[in-house]
Amino acid sequence: MTRPQQPEQQTPTTPSPQHSPQHSSSAGPPSHVPTRGLYGHITHTDFASSDPLATKDWCAKVLGWTFKPSFSTPGGEYHLFTYSDTGGGGIRPTESSEMPGSVPFVHVADASAAFEAALREGAEEIQPPTRVMEGVTIAIVRAPGGVTVGLSGP
Repeated sequence: MTRPQQPEQQTPTTPSPQHSPQHSSSAGPPSHVPTRGLYGHITHTDFASSDPLATKDWCAKVLGWTFKPSFSTPGGEYHLFTYSDTGGGGIRPTESSEMPGSVPFVHVADASAAFEAALREGAEEIQPPTRVMEGVTIAIVRAPGGVTVGLSGP
């Protein structure tokens, strides 16, 4: 996927489809069933790190986060974590032009509809809706004020 041009400021980005679990080396592609009661909640945070293993170790020791088995993607290892029954995310290597950072993903009923609504209300497109696995489409916008927000849903 080709990323849209970004403004001059360096902001963290999220996993492009190359970082998605769909491209892992596991036996079958993962899938996800949306949780209606969590619409509007931040349920996944993507960390782009210049040293993913150090970030993973720090998060486990300092924050007490639990990690699931990591998996390979074309962009490097993806380390899934959880910190509660409803929240977690992943740690991945930064892409070549990317600064380390994080993007919160808000669980929505329809990622494409939420993306269009965000643009109508003044957000800028960073990544258009992209299906990353069965049941999950992600999109990323820059909300008014410059904040990067991911949208995740069917």
